[in-house]
Amino acid sequence: MTEVIMPKMGDGMEEGTLLEWLKKDGDKVKSGEVIGTIQTDKATLELESPSSGTLTGIKLEAGGTVPVGQPIAAILKDGESLPADWGGSKSVTPAATATPSDAPQDKTGAPSNAPIELQQAATIPTRPEAASGEFGVTGDQATAATNDGTEQGALAAKSPEPAEASAPAAEGRIKASPLARKVAAEKGIDLGQVTGTGPGGRIVEADVKGFTPKGAPAPAAAPVTTVAGEDKVVKLPRLRQITGKRTQESKQQVPHFYVTVEVDVENILALRSMFESQESGKVTINDFVLKACALALRDMPDINASINGDSLTVYGSVNVGIAVALADGLTVPVVKNADQLSLRQLSSRAKELAKKARDNKLTLDEMSGSTFAVSNMGMLDVDNFIAIVNQPNAAIVAIASVRKKAVVDEATGEIVARSRMNVTGSFDHRVCDGAGGAKFVNLIKNYLENPTRLLS
Repeated sequence: MTEVIMPKMGDGMEEGTLLEWLKKDGDKVKSGEVIGTIQTDKATLELESPSSGTLTGIKLEAGGTVPVGQPIAAILKDGESLPADWGGSKSVTPAATATPSDAPQDKTGAPSNAPIELQQAATIPTRPEAASGEFGVTGDQATAATNDGTEQGALAAKSPEPAEASAPAAEGRIKASPLARKVAAEKGIDLGQVTGTGPGGRIVEADVKGFTPKGAPAPAAAPVTTVAGEDKVVKLPRLRQITGKRTQESKQQVPHFYVTVEVDVENILALRSMFESQESGKVTINDFVLKACALALRDMPDINASINGDSLTVYGSVNVGIAVALADGLTVPVVKNADQLSLRQLSSRAKELAKKARDNKLTLDEMSGSTFAVSNMGMLDVDNFIAIVNQPNAAIVAIASVRKKAVVDEATGEIVARSRMNVTGSFDHRVCDGAGGAKFVNLIKNYLENPTRLLS
């Protein structure tokens, strides 16, 4: 017998939530086959079978949360049985195993590109350029185009023949992929009316996108009196709970202080226009910001650090986290060794990570090890904002929108229109004081106002 346990998907992970079983009790599974999806404190990930055999003894239902390392099911080989104290699932014999006719097999596994999503009652409207939140996503500023303009990618699951309309599982839960649930919530579609074409009648994204609602019932002959503004209680999605918990802990445990500088970005805009005229691809303002932060961290390594009781860990690598907002919460993919990448390399990597975050394809390594973070809300038309330090980092910078402002030209004394952008640093006061924070954000400002220094 092989136990299926809640896996530890990172050093900081203490518990996990089972989102969905993709296989049912009694199904034959192969080693490495995806049998479910789990939610960690960072992302939604696939749960793979640890061995080949028959899945049985399921202890954790969808929506349940358990500590890492706790058994949640078992894989039995022919002739094996569960221990008497397991919880009461039958033993497996050759005669009792499921056959292909009564236990459909998922030969392809679950789609791995679904965004981080749970069942939800409401979603944040998505703009064409990218979703963004308090921790913004990589993107361009002001009237410029978005950072990559890529719609959420998804592989439509294929089936050789139409399946029966999806029906609630034994506990009343509709079988649907996380991405299908997201699209349904955005479009206001009742999944109970959608026919699933995935394995075992599971609803996939393509089913929801191709769904045509039935005609609405005729209006009542007379107006019906209803209670306006009726309250309702909606359970927070798991990722939103985790986001709230982490940010609350940071605000309670970290003595924050904030420093804001106004950056002239005229030179960046001119340099970016030059890049756009070439065939080598688009570089965004956010890419310049990431590079400037990476170099500033190299110049001031004490900011590239974490507090540990009465000691400070100063990191040898500059790993910049990019805060990406999803409908259910935040995730922070990490650009490793950002100070060693060229501007174009950093730009390419940042766009790749942001897209993978939205497509739920980030690996654990891509979500771990940040030493600093950048939150960009420039595409959301904001003058200024402050971000919460992403523990255990010591600092984070918040990037606002580009604005045309009337400023005095220091050389001529004339009033001229210039493109300006506010950059606000949030710092852990245990790591540095106000003077250190001011020096750091002014380093960033200097790099951004002299962007040719970022090209080396």
